[in-house]
Amino acid sequence: MIREFFNYTFIQNAFISAFLASIVCGIIGTIIVEKHLVSMSGGIAHASFGGIGLGYLLGIEPIIGGLIFSVLSSLSISNIKRKTNTNADTLIGIFWSVGMALGILFISLTPGYTPDMTSYLFGDILTVSTLHIKFMLVLSIIIVFFIVGIFHYWKLYMFDEEFAKVLGINVLTLERLLFILISLSIVILIKVVGIILIIALLTIPPAIAKLFTYDLKKIMIISSLVGVLFSVSGLIISCQFDIPSGATIILLSALGYFAVTIANKLLKKQIF
Repeated sequence: MIREFFNYTFIQNAFISAFLASIVCGIIGTIIVEKHLVSMSGGIAHASFGGIGLGYLLGIEPIIGGLIFSVLSSLSISNIKRKTNTNADTLIGIFWSVGMALGILFISLTPGYTPDMTSYLFGDILTVSTLHIKFMLVLSIIIVFFIVGIFHYWKLYMFDEEFAKVLGINVLTLERLLFILISLSIVILIKVVGIILIIALLTIPPAIAKLFTYDLKKIMIISSLVGVLFSVSGLIISCQFDIPSGATIILLSALGYFAVTIANKLLKKQIF
């Protein structure tokens, strides 16, 4: 029965995308949590909706449009924040709302039937195509390469930015690179859990990992494994009960976080 279940291409694609998304969440999610960039990531995710709508309007792959919009939005927020005294949260709110508004406008202008945007907003891992898997794989390799290749620079940038400047490290370049990598991660996650739920998958696994260790490498590894566990389990449950996959993965992750947090506190009480 299980073997027959995996004979379907869309099921294979779903599990591969869940695995890739979990690895990305473990790596980039850890940095997002440590650098307090959760709101920034949410703004970039919602801004990408404008690109998805533009993709439908122009007749190109919507994810490509989403990638372009998310990268441009993240770099724009970074540049405007540095060149003006505008609060980062204000800029994030502006790009967040403008991205969503543009997406709605572009979709309304698209000729023919109005496309169903549910899978982009809330995720539908079972609709991930083979082409999308290849796209996700390329982006995942790029993310892992840039994080692992200069890991010590990232570590210094995250925990002591001023000291990094003293050592002559170009912090601005690292920041811009990080925002681009966050944008790539968001594009990978859109089809898995959707724009609205992306933040949860980027933050919950690292939050669980931090309950067990403060070592950055270990947090990334543990959060990646936790992400795989929740994503695959959520996918199986959603297929079994015919319920939305993205929502199932997020709810399972949230339950897992609260369960681990409570268990951790009870264990500490018993020890002390």
